[in-house]
Amino acid sequence: MRCLLLLLVLSTTAIAQEKENPYNDPVPVESPYYRVRYEASTKEGELRFPVTYTLWLPEGVETLRGVVVHQHGCGVGSCRSGQTGGFDLHWQALAKKHDCALLSPVYEQPEVANCQLWCDPRNGSSAAFQKGLADFAQQTGHDELTSVPWAIWGHSGGGHWCGGMVLLHPERVAAAWLRSGVPLFDVKERRNIVAYETIPAAAIGVPVMCNLGTQEGYTVTDGRFSGVWPGVQSFFSKMREQGSLVSVSVDPLTSHQCGNQRYLAIPWLDACLTLRLPKESGQPLNPLDESAGLLVSLPMPGDEIDSPVPAKQFAGEKEKAIWFPTPEIAQAWGQYMQDTKVGDKTPPPAPTDVKADGKVITWDAEADLQSGLASFTILRDGKPIATLPEKSRNPFGRSLFQGLQYSDTPVQPLVEMKYIDETAEAGKSYKYDVIAENSVGLKSK
Repeated sequence: MRCLLLLLVLSTTAIAQEKENPYNDPVPVESPYYRVRYEASTKEGELRFPVTYTLWLPEGVETLRGVVVHQHGCGVGSCRSGQTGGFDLHWQALAKKHDCALLSPVYEQPEVANCQLWCDPRNGSSAAFQKGLADFAQQTGHDELTSVPWAIWGHSGGGHWCGGMVLLHPERVAAAWLRSGVPLFDVKERRNIVAYETIPAAAIGVPVMCNLGTQEGYTVTDGRFSGVWPGVQSFFSKMREQGSLVSVSVDPLTSHQCGNQRYLAIPWLDACLTLRLPKESGQPLNPLDESAGLLVSLPMPGDEIDSPVPAKQFAGEKEKAIWFPTPEIAQAWGQYMQDTKVGDKTPPPAPTDVKADGKVITWDAEADLQSGLASFTILRDGKPIATLPEKSRNPFGRSLFQGLQYSDTPVQPLVEMKYIDETAEAGKSYKYDVIAENSVGLKSK
């Protein structure tokens, strides 16, 4: 009886532990999605946490030109949010345009743990990431995944990770966006952090955008995240002194949450990938000429925001200036710095493959590269009968069809492109159409 009781206790404990594990419910995958997972290692220098990588491949691409990486931040909530990163329609649009895969990691950090054990890529996460690409190459038949360039985006600890990857692997990084986190060269009184001592010459040519919320020490100088701005200043100064193509953008509305940053991040990465990716896979990244871009002095809190000018016309101190790859990005940056209302004049692509199975209407759609997807309008016999979603699921910025979590990933469970017409009458024939709307209110055909 005691043995049976002990067995029941152990079984109950195991079930409770399984339910408590926040990483037990990843989104199921099938082609064009792929997944690899690695257990934690106990070996010195290897990754101490389990990690799962999810990869999305754009349809019909014979040879990939790169990998877009969407890297979550520290803490269980942020780590878990990475489970939906590869399913984000807006980030997929960026990847598809450039014949790139989209990859989202989930480092399974426990509730109380040292984030540096993964967000410093020298602690095993760089090696695990590259192992994942090698295993994806075997899964998908795309051997080029082991050698193509990376466009990397990271939030908080993920920003630290992306910056570290620039310093460790500059020859592989096409561009890097660091939201609310940077690698550190000065770590006085910061425990568990190992400083970066040198900047490789190749890292100077990698375009890097440091992005933060104004409440992260820029205009609000107290609070949990007030150290972000001093860290950004230090990183920017160190990199820019060496001639790095580094920029800074400040969200005037937020603290540590990602807000509307994707409406600058995705166009910025788009511009960088257009300039840097070689036409043929396997060739080196195209170098960028600073003099071909635009410059503007880094605005301090309270300063008026100047208009960027062509680099050859800039009369200020270049080592204190922000660099932009194109006039369009410079203009978008100016708007973002004011109110994050980066504009868009192009409507989203029209939905495709609309089907009706009884009362169930389904369709496919791609996101607008500039502004994503906010909603769909369902028409029956030419008249609107519903809008999806009925209510926004994004408390951090513009309304989006997939919703948005704190760390810039879709809400789980993922919403489907499906509508049930409860008012359809049996025996009657109807014609259904679907219209897509982007986040600035422009509608598709």
